[in-house]
Amino acid sequence: MRIEIDEERCCGGGQCVEAAPEVFDQRDDDGLVLLLDAVPPPSQHAAVRTAAHLCPTAVIRLIEDDRRPDDPRESTAPPVRPPDRP
Repeated sequence: MRIEIDEERCCGGGQCVEAAPEVFDQRDDDGLVLLLDAVPPPSQHAAVRTAAHLCPTAVIRLIEDDRRPDDPRESTAPPVRPPDRP
């Protein structure tokens, strides 16, 4: 899962912070959403989905994906083809 936020539409309601405090916070100066973890661990996925559902202005976009960009098992390199046999 990856999270994207449309900060320009955020109203600062804070429901996201209540639902998933390890992933969302609010800025001190204006109360708008502050994303703490754009790629939360699976243990936070349910809370993040709840936060997105509760957001009054629907500014939380979830991109569902099982891969984490920092996961060394995931690679953008092309697959290695075995050598041809004679």
